[in-house]
Amino acid sequence: MNATPLALHHAPLLHTLYTAAPGYFALLGTRVPSLKEVERDVEIALLDPRRRLELLHDHDGQLVGSLDYKLDYPQEGDLTINLLLIREDRQSQRLGEAAMRHLEGRLPPGIRRVLASVLGDNPRGARFWERLGFAFTVDARPVMSWYAKPVHTRLHDPDPVLNVSVASD
Repeated sequence: MNATPLALHHAPLLHTLYTAAPGYFALLGTRVPSLKEVERDVEIALLDPRRRLELLHDHDGQLVGSLDYKLDYPQEGDLTINLLLIREDRQSQRLGEAAMRHLEGRLPPGIRRVLASVLGDNPRGARFWERLGFAFTVDARPVMSWYAKPVHTRLHDPDPVLNVSVASD
């Protein structure tokens, strides 16, 4: 899995992904956003220095999804997944799992917990996060449920107090 930071000129690619995943928007009870709406959303997201938007490509370079997350939200040391979206024709191929493993392997120093929300009544989404080691954390139904996963210290992560590398848990 490869992740490319999304820039404003990539908005048409993101829109293409959205149109390839209409079931996600149906689950939310909304329509697929227009290209203009996607452009505006990307523009707003890029103004937030903690927010990251990425396009996901498989090993053959094919665009398969997108990842939207925010650093140090809601608390310092948290990384919150706003949206992990895989094209419907590429779902159930473990690409979402590959995207998360890729993200976990490159977490910025200081991240201690990864959070993800499951919107609406979505048992498939809940099972996805649970398979990846996330645990149910907050019930905010009917809108969403929150899942969290602690991040274990990785080899070569500097200890913030001692500024030395520490071993993995």
